[in-house]
Amino acid sequence: MGIIVIGGHSRNVGKTSVVAGLIAALPAYDWTAFKITQFGHGVCSRNGKQCDCASRDRCWAMTEEHDKSGISDTSRFLVSGARQAFWVRTEQGRLHEAMFTIERKLNSAPNAIIESNSILQFVRPDLYITVLDPATEDFKASAERYLDRADGIVLHRSEQNPPRWFGISVALVAKRVFHISPPPYVSTSLVEFVANKLH
Repeated sequence: MGIIVIGGHSRNVGKTSVVAGLIAALPAYDWTAFKITQFGHGVCSRNGKQCDCASRDRCWAMTEEHDKSGISDTSRFLVSGARQAFWVRTEQGRLHEAMFTIERKLNSAPNAIIESNSILQFVRPDLYITVLDPATEDFKASAERYLDRADGIVLHRSEQNPPRWFGISVALVAKRVFHISPPPYVSTSLVEFVANKLH
């Protein structure tokens, strides 16, 4: 079994599009896909919506996606060809409480692709790729923490020079860089890179 983790430095930089693109480009791997979302106070663990149950409800939840409309991120994974897709929601700092269930799903999967940075606390993937957009200022602490573990970087081409990140230099991270001008988010060279790493 192979495990790929796709991370990114912020929301809306294309993590889901990279996951979906790799699933579609490599159908023979029979992917099980995961999206892991960490929520803060006031956000429900059942559906990710605003609520006041976080302090007295479960600290995590996992649901299997069955809808193939392509509306949600996990639905996009199914549309792209994943055999199964799961959405895991955990309270900030409590991902470890969901890991037994996640690991059971991973152990039964032919190959897995996971959208998350934080999963790297608990899983040593065969490949970790991070998505970076120089025009997006926010840089998650989890993305910065694991940047040096990335095997590859999917980097948006941008007029923003230097990047809007303070104290982060991709040039100092000696990794394979795949430049993109979305769409698309997945290049032939990225697909070949992933396939070669999993063989």
